[in-house]
Amino acid sequence: MTSRQNKSTLIDIGSGPDNGFDLAGGALALAAFDRPRAALDHYQEHLKDLTHATRASVQPSDSTALSRASVLKRIIAGKNRYEGDRLTYDSLQNANLMHVIDRRRGLPIALGILYIHVGRKMGWTMHGLAFPGHFLIQLDDNGERVIMDPFNCGKLLNAGDLRELIKTIAGSDRELTPADYARVSDREILLRLQNNIKFRHMQKRDASAALCTLDNMLLFAPNVKSLWWESGMLNADLGNLNAATKALNEYLVLEDDKSQRIRATALIKNLRKQLN
Repeated sequence: MTSRQNKSTLIDIGSGPDNGFDLAGGALALAAFDRPRAALDHYQEHLKDLTHATRASVQPSDSTALSRASVLKRIIAGKNRYEGDRLTYDSLQNANLMHVIDRRRGLPIALGILYIHVGRKMGWTMHGLAFPGHFLIQLDDNGERVIMDPFNCGKLLNAGDLRELIKTIAGSDRELTPADYARVSDREILLRLQNNIKFRHMQKRDASAALCTLDNMLLFAPNVKSLWWESGMLNADLGNLNAATKALNEYLVLEDDKSQRIRATALIKNLRKQLN
């Protein structure tokens, strides 16, 4: 698949609903921007292999959320040895689904996309959760809910595990709230995946690379106003004044808050003065 085709895939996602698109396909299209020579078919075939192996392992008795989650865990983490990368956690490879498939290691969110993809191909109800700092997934069936940790080999988590995890991440005083295990949309999952990449570029003070990631995010999330604001700021910092002006104008289309509109309008006027 060419860069143009990958871009088209993401634009199609951007023009559609927040759920219901090919989540893994979108993640692979994003990964391909960094690996233009990689054969996308190879990775798509691997996803099919994971699904076929899962289907072959399901028994008639596997009709509950718990048993189905156990099958996913056995195939993805057990047979295919997918796990979290603890040694080089901050590597950019861990958020690139192609590299994750090659290495069988990655960030929680990249691994979670694999679990969600396979589960949905099986016809099971799966989605990501808004758990802060550590992406978790959920499998639902007839009112039964199972939460899984893709980073830790698909470990099944109970309420006590979640309380312990939130305290580890956010501090001993932090209590678990319903917002921590609220569902997130597929678009939010892709945004969270790319935010990991953008954040690491910014940590390295590579604003140009961060801007490229931001541009890719805008392909599939053109209605997220904060992305246009960030694009305007980054472009302005890099001296891309025309691009900064365009981004802030797009931001104005989406922003309703009066004070923010005044701020953006003032910035646009200042940018135009610099252009003249």
